[in-house]
Amino acid sequence: MGVFDKLGQTFGSAKEINVEDYMNSVEMDDVDLLHEPADMYIKPVSLVSEDDVKPIEEELAKKNILLLDMTELNKRPNTRSNIVSELKRYVDKINGDIGQLDANRVLVTPAKVKIVKRKKEGK
Repeated sequence: MGVFDKLGQTFGSAKEINVEDYMNSVEMDDVDLLHEPADMYIKPVSLVSEDDVKPIEEELAKKNILLLDMTELNKRPNTRSNIVSELKRYVDKINGDIGQLDANRVLVTPAKVKIVKRKKEGK
């Protein structure tokens, strides 16, 4: 029995903590133990329905960059088109940007972050 165990018993806190369960708990979702907090994050998001637009707008308001996976929406072209139009209107309003990387991925940036949409020609 270690010193902290004895202190815990002395002060009435002999409850054992399973570190594995604690690390997997919901309250650890936003904790990054290896890095200092950043000003912005790049977050992957799977876009499935119109309900996913509001959380995307909230992430953009927090100054995060989003990498959207559109694979599921590509099966429903009309829904995909409506969502992309709604996102375009929102990023225009906040002075952000949106750009398609490939058939399944779209990059969305917050205010004052722009995407260079043409390749620089090599020498």
